[in-house]
Amino acid sequence: MENTKKTVQIRYFSGYIRNWKALCGELGIDPALNRQQREEAIITKAYTMWKLDFMSHIFGMFVIAIYDNDAKKLYIIRDQVGQKHIFYAKAGDELICSGDISELAADSRIEKRLNKRMLQQYLFYGYPIGSETFYEGIYKLMPGHYVEWDGTDAKVYRYWRPEFEPDHSKTVDQWAEEIKSVITQIFDEEKNDAEFPYKESFLSGGVDSSFLLAASDAVYANTVSYVGYEQSGFDESSLAEQTASVLGKGFRKRMISAEEYFERIPSVIKGMGQPLGDASAVAFSIGCTAVREHTKVVYSGEGIDEFFGGYNAHKTPMQPDWKYYLTCSHIMSEDVVRSLMKDFDSNVNAADPVAAIWNETEGQDELARKLTTDVSLWLEGDIYLNTDRTSTACGVELHTPFSDLRLFNIARRIPAEMKFMEGQNKYVFRKAASSLLPYEAAFRKKVGFPVPVRKWLAEERFNKPITEMLTGETAKKYFNIDELSSMWQRYINGEELLWNRIYAVYAFLLWAKHCLGE
Repeated sequence: MENTKKTVQIRYFSGYIRNWKALCGELGIDPALNRQQREEAIITKAYTMWKLDFMSHIFGMFVIAIYDNDAKKLYIIRDQVGQKHIFYAKAGDELICSGDISELAADSRIEKRLNKRMLQQYLFYGYPIGSETFYEGIYKLMPGHYVEWDGTDAKVYRYWRPEFEPDHSKTVDQWAEEIKSVITQIFDEEKNDAEFPYKESFLSGGVDSSFLLAASDAVYANTVSYVGYEQSGFDESSLAEQTASVLGKGFRKRMISAEEYFERIPSVIKGMGQPLGDASAVAFSIGCTAVREHTKVVYSGEGIDEFFGGYNAHKTPMQPDWKYYLTCSHIMSEDVVRSLMKDFDSNVNAADPVAAIWNETEGQDELARKLTTDVSLWLEGDIYLNTDRTSTACGVELHTPFSDLRLFNIARRIPAEMKFMEGQNKYVFRKAASSLLPYEAAFRKKVGFPVPVRKWLAEERFNKPITEMLTGETAKKYFNIDELSSMWQRYINGEELLWNRIYAVYAFLLWAKHCLGE
């Protein structure tokens, strides 16, 4: 998207402006313009009126590159919580950017080299954490940040940070009512867009996706199930179907076999552009492909767990020997990474990405510190990397209404003791959901989208490609092959909890093959 006016040029935009109708009224823009025209007009006029403060007026998801001809500066901006991804790099005397990291890596002016520091961090956390990427010289813009490029230097600034400031003046019921009111406003805006009159929604058996379905204009709910695992703890489709039925919504279930799952992994990693040790991304990809047969826009419920405290790790007290909270995904200790990597760098401290955040929140309650860390790192580095890149690769526009900044602005003010009550996590959110859902659905224990890959990996009929990758030349280049083989055998022999380490290594090796060309 590019504007031909002299003052402002929009060099890049990806996202969705949810409150476009209100902004059209405020900025004097014809709301009858098609979506591309109105989004261009909104960004241009908003920047002209508010300069870089224009980001605080936009609700939705966005990454924007805007050139100010008067200032002779390029600004690259990412939304506050990071629902969309944007990468940037110096290429000659230019600063280039894209939501697709592979597009930058393919530029002939950039040397495609592995960033071994990121590999070391990735093995520790299970996802590419922080502003570095797997490519030397290519950087990820973090949520709530912008880059200023003057033709010579690229300076990064932070314009927003997640700050939890508990307000004890309201009751649980008052907070629940405020949550419901904002969610109603958000979905009133979602329903405004006549260009997308038909939407569907992803649905698990949990409260987040159930409340989203109940509040939204989605016509059908979609879920995934695994062949052979319908009754074994890896399937919530029966609960999801019950919820859809109670809400009067249509319901579709997509069955996934082990064969289809393993066949899909390489294309998912390739489309992601970076390795991700989150096995649910493959199931999400298959779900997006199924949804694309019926609609271009689908809702998903990301954000609530990180805003309101939805994980067991949030309510588990910090242990005395823990210096930092290492986010919800931490799959290998530093000792394991050291033994596994061939070129382990002792100067790379695994805790560095979280240390600054943890230290700057000193004095806040433990839950606030954990949620600040997860919103800043885990949510954008794992969850949104998965949902943004996977849905884009499948040709689906994913809307995550519960990631709206206005909902976060409620969550950040709710005291910790109201987020965990009666043995429930995110209690106040559940209370709000119970106004539209049956009690059992609103207060059901969280399961999410567990994937039976932890069991499938051990089956010889499925794991031959994994065995070949773990013993191949690329594995020998980066890993101590004896240690890796020992880990693989221990898993095969029954140490099931090692599955996520194996999967993370496999995902990296696939990425090295398909994206690094090894």
